[in-house]
Amino acid sequence: MGRRPSRPPEEDPLPSDIPVQRLSAQVPVGLRRFNEAAHGAAEEALLACCGSRRWALRLAAHRPYPDVASLLAAASEASYDLRPADLAEALADESWMPQSLLGMRAPGSHAAHTALRAAHAAYEARFGHVFVVCLEGCPPEEMLDTVLASIRARLAGDPDEERLVASDELRRIAIGRLEHLVASHSGAGAPA
Repeated sequence: MGRRPSRPPEEDPLPSDIPVQRLSAQVPVGLRRFNEAAHGAAEEALLACCGSRRWALRLAAHRPYPDVASLLAAASEASYDLRPADLAEALADESWMPQSLLGMRAPGSHAAHTALRAAHAAYEARFGHVFVVCLEGCPPEEMLDTVLASIRARLAGDPDEERLVASDELRRIAIGRLEHLVASHSGAGAPA
């Protein structure tokens, strides 16, 4: 048995302490399915996360993503780049949801739900779009109070300031939906 001759260090393509990336083994199943989906299917799945067609087209066009963090970073960047018309489109899309009156399905008294309906109506009359707030991590028993407090606080804001707040809340909601979309579960949600 002969020893294999070693190459001089200057000929090594990579230093030995840098691991070689093998992305295919590290890509979660849901992300792999998203990356491999037909463009139209990926766009439709993205539109379920955020109703801006420009946002969905941008994310679908930049596939494949090497990991979930890269996808989420691209989604955040695309969210920050939403033009006013894109934001209006995304907010209009939020109004189709059965719980369009955010917080109405949360536990609470009849009086609290009545107050929440009135607050939603006042918000829409003032700003011209549905109220959005990310409730990620909010316990169900606190949702109604959280939504009501958020609406009341934001009703006092300037329309330009509120557009920025609504845009950021929509970005947070879209990121949460996108994380769910590319999760490694085999159920519905990720494009086949």
